[in-house]
Amino acid sequence: MDFLVKKAKKKDKTAFVALMERQKIAMYKVAKSYLRSEEDVADAIQETILTCYEKLDSLEKEQYFKTWLIRILINKCKDIQKAGCREFLPGQMPEQGGTCMALENYEFYELLKALDEKYRTVLVLYYAEGFKVREIAQILELEENTVKTRLSRGRKQLAREYRGEPGGCVSEMAK
Repeated sequence: MDFLVKKAKKKDKTAFVALMERQKIAMYKVAKSYLRSEEDVADAIQETILTCYEKLDSLEKEQYFKTWLIRILINKCKDIQKAGCREFLPGQMPEQGGTCMALENYEFYELLKALDEKYRTVLVLYYAEGFKVREIAQILELEENTVKTRLSRGRKQLAREYRGEPGGCVSEMAK
């Protein structure tokens, strides 16, 4: 992948497209952990790709490309949230796109939506994207111990939600 990053930094459009193709599922998962609507997810990914293309020459070390890309994506997601994201109506399911994984993993995403954002993000980066605790700490600009704590608490909260136990987010919201 470092080779593709070097080529893309030289404005090789084919290499850049190949890089984005390799990262599209990772970007979708992370954006979906922040945003509910498919339109907002698509907007965040599109804006991330544009920013990445424009600022790729500012990336100092090619091996940190994915970390850099995900950091940009998270910032775009937060911008969309601040601007007032479009929400689904209760019970409305997202439309299925060509390679959309949302319907295949709908139950999992519903469980994730019930978690606090700080836990949801760390769980997605760790389990879905395979980032190490140190890398997540860099991406989210947190201490490593904070990331470890959020992983632990997020796992426990997710397990309670899955089992439908009292004390989970959904049951607390229903009160």
